[in-house]
Amino acid sequence: MFTILGFYKFKNLKSLNKVKHVLHKLFFEKNIRGTLIISREGLNGTISGKSKDISFINEKIKSLFNFTNFDSVNLSKSKFQPFHRYKIKIKKEVVPMGLNISSKKIKGNYIEPTKWNNIIKNKDTFVLDARKPFEYDVGTFKKAVNPKINHFRNFPKYLNKLNKNKTVAMFCTGGIRCEKVSVYLNKKGFKNIFQLKGGILNYLKQIKKKNSMWKGECFVFDNRVSVKHGLTLGSYFICSGCRTPISSKDKKSKKYEEGVSCHRCYDTLTITQKSRFRTRQKQITLAKKVGKKHIFKKEF
Repeated sequence: MFTILGFYKFKNLKSLNKVKHVLHKLFFEKNIRGTLIISREGLNGTISGKSKDISFINEKIKSLFNFTNFDSVNLSKSKFQPFHRYKIKIKKEVVPMGLNISSKKIKGNYIEPTKWNNIIKNKDTFVLDARKPFEYDVGTFKKAVNPKINHFRNFPKYLNKLNKNKTVAMFCTGGIRCEKVSVYLNKKGFKNIFQLKGGILNYLKQIKKKNSMWKGECFVFDNRVSVKHGLTLGSYFICSGCRTPISSKDKKSKKYEEGVSCHRCYDTLTITQKSRFRTRQKQITLAKKVGKKHIFKKEF
């Protein structure tokens, strides 16, 4: 069993290269996989490994950057290792929006999952899904509006069109994207801005399906692809051609070919790309026939 830890922290960080070097060594020694992004404004990560090793890395990251707690933490379990490798990246922003922030600027009105339903049920509340369109298609809250923006740095163009007098309740996977949006809207003079504490993952972990206003599943950026209530394994797969989530229904399309394409990318992939993907899939199929296990295979 693997433990998956999602977290973020907004804080003025220093010695990024030095800490990155230390963490590279520790991730390798402890067999930690996943992605960690660090910047001058803070850090954001989702990592996985054995429980005791994740606990060790959790405390080590906080110690190296000299803070006590993350702004948000999400813990879940997986029967298989959900990441191929680990990546530690230094970037200008933890979430690219052209807006560097610090913990002093964050004054979000956080709504606990247990109170979220009451907020979004209000007919005067504008419910904003701050994620990408393909994430929205996998699942979202009732009444939610998605801006249909593929690159987060273009988000301000959409936000500038919103009514400042409206009550805005927003959400994203773990909460970090909403932190940036909240700071931006506050600067623009919005007064009634609320965000789901801990994001969708926290909601699905705490709220039972029978009491939920969530419909569908939640896309996650690892080999689980999606999760359901209780953060149990979802039913989606990843198209090997365009790396977007597809359902069992999508697999019935004539444009779907295992390991090659789906209905979204079939017409855009070149003949060379399809040929290369077919060769890759053939190798995977042969490996399975001789009994080699694939560590990223989903277990239902």
